[in-house]
Amino acid sequence: MSGKRILILAGDFVEDYEIMVPFQMLLMVGHHVDVVSPGKKAGEKIATAIHDFEGHQTYTEKPGHAFALNATYAGVKADDYDALLIPGGRAPEQLGTYDDVLELVRAFAHDEKPIAAVCHGAQLLAAAGVISGRRISAYPACRAEVLLAGADYQSIAMDEAVTDGIFVTAPAWPAHPAWIRQFLDVLGTEIKL
Repeated sequence: MSGKRILILAGDFVEDYEIMVPFQMLLMVGHHVDVVSPGKKAGEKIATAIHDFEGHQTYTEKPGHAFALNATYAGVKADDYDALLIPGGRAPEQLGTYDDVLELVRAFAHDEKPIAAVCHGAQLLAAAGVISGRRISAYPACRAEVLLAGADYQSIAMDEAVTDGIFVTAPAWPAHPAWIRQFLDVLGTEIKL
Protein backbone atom coordinates (compact mmCIF):
# COMPACT_ATOMS: atom_id res chain seq x y z
CA MET A 1 0.00 0.00 0.00
CA SER A 2 1.24 3.43 -0.87
CA GLY A 3 0.30 5.86 1.89
CA LYS A 4 -1.95 8.83 1.17
CA ARG A 5 -1.23 12.39 2.24
CA ILE A 6 -3.98 13.48 4.62
CA LEU A 7 -4.54 16.95 6.04
CA ILE A 8 -6.21 17.38 9.42
CA LEU A 9 -7.62 20.86 9.90
CA ALA A 10 -7.94 21.73 13.59
CA GLY A 11 -7.94 24.58 16.09
CA ASP A 12 -8.07 25.29 19.78
CA PHE A 13 -10.61 23.20 21.69
CA VAL A 14 -10.85 20.53 19.04
CA GLU A 15 -12.33 17.39 20.62
CA ASP A 16 -9.44 15.41 22.11
CA TYR A 17 -10.45 11.91 20.97
CA GLU A 18 -11.48 13.20 17.54
CA ILE A 19 -7.98 14.45 16.78
CA MET A 20 -5.78 12.03 18.74
CA VAL A 21 -7.35 8.70 17.69
CA PRO A 22 -7.65 9.36 13.92
CA PHE A 23 -4.20 10.97 13.78
CA GLN A 24 -2.54 7.95 15.37
CA MET A 25 -4.63 5.41 13.47
CA LEU A 26 -3.98 6.98 10.08
CA LEU A 27 -0.24 6.99 10.79
CA MET A 28 -0.44 3.39 11.99
CA VAL A 29 -1.84 2.17 8.67
CA GLY A 30 0.86 3.94 6.68
CA HIS A 31 -0.58 7.31 5.70
CA HIS A 32 1.27 10.62 5.96
CA VAL A 33 -0.76 12.99 8.16
CA ASP A 34 -0.23 16.73 8.59
CA VAL A 35 -2.15 18.56 11.31
CA VAL A 36 -2.46 22.33 10.86
CA SER A 37 -4.24 25.26 12.48
CA PRO A 38 -4.65 28.80 11.10
CA GLY A 39 -1.96 31.19 12.30
CA LYS A 40 0.13 28.43 13.85
CA LYS A 41 3.39 26.75 12.88
CA ALA A 42 4.72 23.23 13.23
CA GLY A 43 5.68 22.56 16.85
CA GLU A 44 3.13 24.96 18.30
CA LYS A 45 0.29 23.47 20.32
CA ILE A 46 -3.49 23.67 20.29
CA ALA A 47 -5.71 23.01 23.29
CA THR A 48 -8.11 20.08 23.13
CA ALA A 49 -11.34 19.44 25.00
CA ILE A 50 -12.84 16.14 26.12
CA HIS A 51 -16.55 15.87 25.40
CA ASP A 52 -18.40 13.18 27.26
CA PHE A 53 -21.94 11.90 27.47
CA GLU A 54 -22.91 11.70 31.12
CA GLY A 55 -26.70 11.76 31.07
CA HIS A 56 -27.24 15.50 30.60
CA GLN A 57 -29.17 17.10 27.76
CA THR A 58 -25.87 17.65 25.95
CA TYR A 59 -22.25 16.65 26.34
CA THR A 60 -19.97 17.89 29.11
CA GLU A 61 -16.62 19.50 28.35
CA LYS A 62 -13.36 19.01 30.24
CA PRO A 63 -9.78 20.07 29.51
CA GLY A 64 -7.94 17.69 27.22
CA HIS A 65 -4.32 17.37 26.16
CA ALA A 66 -2.17 19.91 24.37
CA PHE A 67 -1.72 18.66 20.79
CA ALA A 68 1.54 19.57 19.02
CA LEU A 69 0.98 20.51 15.38
CA ASN A 70 3.35 18.75 12.98
CA ALA A 71 2.93 21.14 10.03
CA THR A 72 2.54 24.87 9.41
CA TYR A 73 -0.77 26.24 8.17
CA ALA A 74 0.65 29.02 5.99
CA GLY A 75 0.96 27.86 2.40
CA VAL A 76 -1.14 24.69 2.83
CA LYS A 77 -2.86 23.74 -0.45
CA ALA A 78 -5.40 21.04 -1.27
CA ASP A 79 -3.22 20.12 -4.26
CA ASP A 80 -0.61 18.74 -1.85
CA TYR A 81 -3.01 16.26 -0.20
CA ASP A 82 -5.20 13.29 -1.08
CA ALA A 83 -7.83 13.82 1.63
CA LEU A 84 -9.09 16.12 4.38
CA LEU A 85 -10.20 15.33 7.94
CA ILE A 86 -12.12 17.80 10.11
CA PRO A 87 -12.43 16.71 13.75
CA GLY A 88 -15.14 18.19 15.94
CA GLY A 89 -15.24 20.01 19.23
CA ARG A 90 -15.54 23.78 19.30
CA ALA A 91 -12.78 24.35 16.73
CA PRO A 92 -14.97 24.11 13.58
CA GLU A 93 -17.17 27.06 14.57
CA GLN A 94 -14.06 29.27 14.82
CA LEU A 95 -12.38 27.81 11.73
CA GLY A 96 -15.49 28.73 9.73
CA THR A 97 -14.75 32.42 10.32
CA TYR A 98 -11.56 32.28 8.21
CA ASP A 99 -12.11 32.88 4.48
CA ASP A 100 -8.90 31.06 3.58
CA VAL A 101 -10.01 27.98 5.56
CA LEU A 102 -13.35 27.97 3.72
CA GLU A 103 -11.52 28.22 0.38
CA LEU A 104 -9.28 25.30 1.40
CA VAL A 105 -12.31 23.12 2.23
CA ARG A 106 -13.95 24.13 -1.06
CA ALA A 107 -10.80 23.16 -2.98
CA PHE A 108 -10.88 19.62 -1.53
CA ALA A 109 -14.58 19.31 -2.39
CA HIS A 110 -14.12 20.78 -5.88
CA ASP A 111 -11.36 18.26 -6.61
CA GLU A 112 -13.59 15.46 -5.23
CA LYS A 113 -11.01 14.38 -2.67
CA PRO A 114 -12.25 12.37 0.34
CA ILE A 115 -13.42 14.51 3.25
CA ALA A 116 -14.22 13.13 6.70
CA ALA A 117 -15.96 15.28 9.31
CA VAL A 118 -16.85 14.15 12.81
CA CYS A 119 -19.28 15.70 15.26
CA HIS A 120 -19.15 19.51 14.88
CA GLY A 121 -16.84 19.15 11.85
CA ALA A 122 -19.97 19.40 9.70
CA GLN A 123 -20.25 23.05 10.78
CA LEU A 124 -17.18 23.78 8.67
CA LEU A 125 -18.60 21.86 5.71
CA ALA A 126 -21.82 23.84 6.02
CA ALA A 127 -19.95 27.16 6.29
CA ALA A 128 -17.96 26.28 3.16
CA GLY A 129 -21.17 25.51 1.27
CA VAL A 130 -20.02 22.12 -0.02
CA ILE A 131 -22.69 19.69 1.24
CA SER A 132 -25.85 20.70 -0.60
CA GLY A 133 -27.77 17.59 -1.67
CA ARG A 134 -25.53 15.24 0.34
CA ARG A 135 -26.45 12.85 3.15
CA ILE A 136 -24.51 14.24 6.12
CA SER A 137 -24.37 13.27 9.78
CA ALA A 138 -23.18 15.47 12.61
CA TYR A 139 -23.69 16.02 16.30
CA PRO A 140 -27.46 16.62 16.70
CA ALA A 141 -26.91 20.24 17.80
CA CYS A 142 -25.49 20.91 14.30
CA ARG A 143 -28.63 19.61 12.56
CA ALA A 144 -29.98 23.07 11.70
CA GLU A 145 -26.70 24.17 10.11
CA VAL A 146 -26.52 20.99 8.02
CA LEU A 147 -30.11 21.47 6.84
CA LEU A 148 -29.60 25.18 6.11
CA ALA A 149 -26.58 24.22 3.98
CA GLY A 150 -28.95 22.16 1.82
CA ALA A 151 -27.83 18.73 3.02
CA ASP A 152 -30.00 15.80 4.07
CA TYR A 153 -29.22 15.50 7.79
CA GLN A 154 -28.81 11.87 8.86
CA SER A 155 -30.08 11.22 12.37
CA ILE A 156 -28.14 8.08 13.29
CA ALA A 157 -26.86 6.43 16.45
CA MET A 158 -23.76 7.96 18.05
CA ASP A 159 -21.70 4.94 16.99
CA GLU A 160 -22.73 4.97 13.31
CA ALA A 161 -21.43 6.82 10.26
CA VAL A 162 -22.59 7.80 6.77
CA THR A 163 -20.70 7.85 3.48
CA ASP A 164 -22.05 9.85 0.55
CA GLY A 165 -19.59 10.07 -2.31
CA ILE A 166 -16.44 11.77 -1.04
CA PHE A 167 -17.99 12.64 2.34
CA VAL A 168 -17.69 10.44 5.42
CA THR A 169 -19.48 11.90 8.45
CA ALA A 170 -20.37 10.79 11.96
CA PRO A 171 -22.14 12.30 14.99
CA ALA A 172 -19.40 11.92 17.62
CA TRP A 173 -16.29 10.04 18.75
CA PRO A 174 -18.18 6.85 19.73
CA ALA A 175 -18.46 6.34 15.94
CA HIS A 176 -14.68 6.08 15.43
CA PRO A 177 -14.78 2.40 14.42
CA ALA A 178 -17.55 3.08 11.88
CA TRP A 179 -16.35 6.31 10.28
CA ILE A 180 -12.66 5.39 10.27
CA ARG A 181 -13.50 2.09 8.52
CA GLN A 182 -15.60 3.95 5.95
CA PHE A 183 -12.93 6.64 5.47
CA LEU A 184 -10.28 3.97 4.88
CA ASP A 185 -12.58 2.38 2.28
CA VAL A 186 -13.01 5.72 0.48
CA LEU A 187 -9.22 6.22 0.61
CA GLY A 188 -8.69 2.75 -0.85
CA THR A 189 -6.59 1.66 2.13
CA GLU A 190 -5.99 -2.06 2.36
CA ILE A 191 -5.14 -3.54 5.73
CA LYS A 192 -3.76 -7.06 5.82
CA LEU A 193 -4.45 -9.00 8.99
